Amino acid sequence: MKLDILAFGAHPDDVELGCAGTILKEVSLGKKVGIVDLTRGELGTRGSAEIRDQEAKDAAKILGVAVRENLAMRDGFFVNDEKHQLEVIKMIRKYKPQIVLCNAVDDRHIDHGKGSKLVSDACFLSGLMKIETFLDGVKQEHWRPKVVYHYIQWKNIEPDFVVDITGFENKKIEAVLAYKTQFYDADSKEPATPITSKNFLESLNYRAQDLGRLVGTDFAEGFTVERCLAVNSLENLL
Repeated sequence: MKLDILAFGAHPDDVELGCAGTILKEVSLGKKVGIVDLTRGELGTRGSAEIRDQEAKDAAKILGVAVRENLAMRDGFFVNDEKHQLEVIKMIRKYKPQIVLCNAVDDRHIDHGKGSKLVSDACFLSGLMKIETFLDGVKQEHWRPKVVYHYIQWKNIEPDFVVDITGFENKKIEAVLAYKTQFYDADSKEPATPITSKNFLESLNYRAQDLGRLVGTDFAEGFTVERCLAVNSLENLL
């Protein structure tokens, strides 16, 4: 299966929090989108890896993505080395996306920055034909995505561009709340974390509204880039 867009997250729920609105919009436009989670989020304070597995499946259905996989790397302890790069390369070569979305370049959780660099490096290495990978016993063809975009997470990183997600903001929250154990629940008796507060949940909308305000729309999601963006004409900036 060839995908147009492949989104990576260090943990299940990273993609939903960072770019679910964009994914929903692209799927509505007929694009094939997939998600690859690097870990199962087993170190999360609430829930368990098994619960997160089911929550991720539920969220994927809401988003309408074509596929979701989990590489089962060690939550908190995966590193950007050859072993882990090759696992990501296999996913890139398997789905041959033109666009890769991945974690914020710098963030509160150490896995986010690590995941960002791991995926970025793997995207480059995936294009080198002398690096051989095999999937189900079959040698893969080399493939390099055209662009890598990094979504924004906990920290307020200044975006290089934003995507208008107006009309998809409610569905985004629905996908986020598929992770029932992870976010605000007034009746929960589990320990509180920085992402379980009502304020954090509300911040998803007020950040999107603020980014939308900057470009004259109601809701938007921001991304940073690794290289200069190019446009065919000045009208594309309108």
